[in-house]
Amino acid sequence: MEHHHLNERLSAVLDSEGTANVSVDTGCDAITETAFNEEHQLRLKAEADALDKATRLQVAQEQLAEYASEKSQAAATVLQHAEAVEAALAALAAASSSSSSQVSGELLQQVAALKQQLADAALEAQAFSEQQQADVERLKRSSQQAQLMDVDGAVEHKRLRDDGGISSSSEDDDEQQQAEDDPISSQDEDAAATAADGSQQQVDPALAAALPVGMETLPLSQRKLGSSTSLSSSGKQATGGRTSFRERCKYIPLRLQLEERRLLRLLEAALNVSEYTDKVDILAWRSKTSRMHAQIKDFCAILSGLVVAQDYKRGQQLVADRDFEQNAEFFQDVFEIGRRYKIMNPEKMRSEFGKLMYMLMDSSDPGVQELLGFSCVRPLRTVAAFLEERGRLELLDDPLLEVATAEIVAGERPRALVQRDIKRKESARQTLARKYKHAGLTEDEILSAIYSTSDNNSYLLFNRDPIDRMIQYFTATFRPDSYEEGGSLAITGGRGGARLTHSHERQYNYVLQSLTLWREISSDMFKLWYLAEQDMLRQGAGYRLCDTGQGLNRVQGAPGVSRAMSGILGRCQQAIGGWVGSSVVHLGDHNVPNALFFLNKYTQVPQILNPVVLVLDELPRLGQNPQLGAYISSVFGSVEAARKAILTDFCRHAFDGSGADNFFDAGSCIDGRLTSAWNWCSKVEKKPYYPIFRLAGFVGFDGDWK
Repeated sequence: MEHHHLNERLSAVLDSEGTANVSVDTGCDAITETAFNEEHQLRLKAEADALDKATRLQVAQEQLAEYASEKSQAAATVLQHAEAVEAALAALAAASSSSSSQVSGELLQQVAALKQQLADAALEAQAFSEQQQADVERLKRSSQQAQLMDVDGAVEHKRLRDDGGISSSSEDDDEQQQAEDDPISSQDEDAAATAADGSQQQVDPALAAALPVGMETLPLSQRKLGSSTSLSSSGKQATGGRTSFRERCKYIPLRLQLEERRLLRLLEAALNVSEYTDKVDILAWRSKTSRMHAQIKDFCAILSGLVVAQDYKRGQQLVADRDFEQNAEFFQDVFEIGRRYKIMNPEKMRSEFGKLMYMLMDSSDPGVQELLGFSCVRPLRTVAAFLEERGRLELLDDPLLEVATAEIVAGERPRALVQRDIKRKESARQTLARKYKHAGLTEDEILSAIYSTSDNNSYLLFNRDPIDRMIQYFTATFRPDSYEEGGSLAITGGRGGARLTHSHERQYNYVLQSLTLWREISSDMFKLWYLAEQDMLRQGAGYRLCDTGQGLNRVQGAPGVSRAMSGILGRCQQAIGGWVGSSVVHLGDHNVPNALFFLNKYTQVPQILNPVVLVLDELPRLGQNPQLGAYISSVFGSVEAARKAILTDFCRHAFDGSGADNFFDAGSCIDGRLTSAWNWCSKVEKKPYYPIFRLAGFVGFDGDWK
């Protein structure tokens, strides 16, 4: 009986412990799942970091291999000289006393040459060592910054967990309402979130549009190029929301009025006959300041004569006493009109604009200003500056401005929908003009400011959208992890003119990130123009006249453009999550001597991509023609095969590091990518698909110079 009671008590205890164990097991499962999730996130982040480090190491190894090859050739040359010295010594030993003096003289010359070459090689080796040491220190600083960001992200993530991890519905509603009311501030707050907590990080909507679908929603640690083959196109600007217009319009020039266009024609005519750079940018004994002063006065005299030919009364007043100082405002206005026109029409004044900027650059010199008696440079007239001057800057915050400046693209839409959008746009413009007019600002002046802002959208349509179209074609045709037979993007240095060695996946990422970077540069091109002018025309900004390998050029730093490019590059790297190749931006060296060269390089991006995109768009229509369709099928197999052949060759050899004499002038740097693209353009006539280019209406990449 006593044993029976003992067994019952023992069974009860075991049952209670079993129930407790079940609850404990359930709690342990929840804790284990949370731990596994955290471990998974950390593993993904570690893999992404390891991939980034491996990419950096591979690029460094490629550069070192290229440099080692050059040093090997130099060493071989030195060895040949050493062999010549050895032969000369042997000849000296075998020679008679009568000829020993002559042989000794030759020996001394060879030894001196060998010594100089060895000294040069030692100096280059030292410079290379210092450069590598600087790169290592910079990489260490970047790693330390990344570690600090990780620590901050861990603290923020811990704080969120301690607070419960889940916000109440009312808090979510408040945050959503705040984001709708002020999207710019909400984007800034998201951008300030920690990089370690990838789920909280947001991507610029315009930049996200240039990435494959789904990538922009991934955490930074999980984001990788080539995660999708489709593209989400967006026509929105780089910064959305109400305050974006206030920022954008700081750099948007005012559209020229009728009288200003007359003055522009005079300026173009004067620049066309001027030989300013031919007379100034030369190596001569005469003082450069006096040469610049004489040429600027001659140019102003030519301009005055053209004014006389156009308007005799006005010209008579202008040249009555030949005192240019009395007409300083007139010359400032004329030069500012030319600068403003060029920003809005980069394909115009291609040969004249360089003369104008170099002349204005010289006129900013204090010595030249003292001789002239006035400054030729005045600030650009922008939309924001004009509205601020007239007391109506709040116009840029009006929500209707987005409708009034929107670019209407017909595409495949019905005509009725297009007409509806046109009427909405016109109605918004008239509403804004009536709303913000006052005694000091007429409706026509308000409409002029609105039209100028619309011109910026038109610029983006014709210069940025081709890049979006190319990204669409690229991501729809290729995948990073696989490829069809004959469709590999892999390139090998030394084959087909390539200077880089990339696998298919690496080249896919390299091309996509290059196109994305070009898109961001095109979005900010007006700002870059504005900053470039400030860098070139700031008072006291000197330059050096150097032989850069392409003749004498003005080498001048551009700190404003450099900072802006660093910001653009940082945004791209943050959105993409990794970087293939070098991130060096050449500016103020022999590759890109000054900001004017920089602008000239990147305004040519649409000139390269536009013709290619137009050919790809035209291919299906060519295939519908019986004769042309039969030709395409006989050569390529199908229209789709022809399109893939064009894209494959473009993505391989327009991004292969070619186009320069050495690796450092082309290669994988930011400017070298564009150099490779131009090199591909120069060889397109030799491609097997060139007849299709001609059938599609292709005439060239360079455009019209007039």
